[in-house]
Amino acid sequence: MINILLLEDDELFCETLEDFLEDEGFSIRVAKNSDEALALNYENNFDLYLLDINVPGMTGLELLQSLRESGDETPTIYLTSYKDKETLKEGFLCGADDYLTKPVDMEELILRINSLLKRSGKQVQEVELHEGLSYNPVTQRLLKDGTDMNVPIKVVQLFELCLENRGAIVTKEMIVGALWSIDEEYSEGSIRVYINNLKKILGKEMILNVKGIGYKIEF
Repeated sequence: MINILLLEDDELFCETLEDFLEDEGFSIRVAKNSDEALALNYENNFDLYLLDINVPGMTGLELLQSLRESGDETPTIYLTSYKDKETLKEGFLCGADDYLTKPVDMEELILRINSLLKRSGKQVQEVELHEGLSYNPVTQRLLKDGTDMNVPIKVVQLFELCLENRGAIVTKEMIVGALWSIDEEYSEGSIRVYINNLKKILGKEMILNVKGIGYKIEF
């Protein structure tokens, strides 16, 4: 499932936007100020940021600049009341990928989100694999001949990581970062269990062990 961090201090607009995006199949975490946004960002892996500019404390511009300086390249769209060219220019200089001015057209927002996710390599359309196996990234479900396989969420998250890195090596560090938050404990054994579960679904030949590094993804 696509995870979105929403920074917005207008309560009514925030609730409207959150409900709309959840109905579209996205997972939303909401922050009312930049400190809350940073705390959520520390604890979670997000696929997209939707940021207001004029929020309490550090502005959305300053927040994104700080994230970019730390090496965070998560795709970002500003949702803002500002319409002047200087502010919008500053937004792009801080690292924004796109912006929409308020009042936001929800259908246009979905188009912008899907376009940005596609450019960044995030899968938003259903993926057909082999032998009746498919994956719906919006509902985050693996299907066999259209029927939900009821795959545990961490195995699904591992599948998503492999899907994004087809033809490349997925390291153990990448797996830990995708499946566990910073304050969660993990073990080498749990990684092997999830890998073996995914091999049973996809086929052993689709995920090859690379000794001491991780796994080569072939599907």
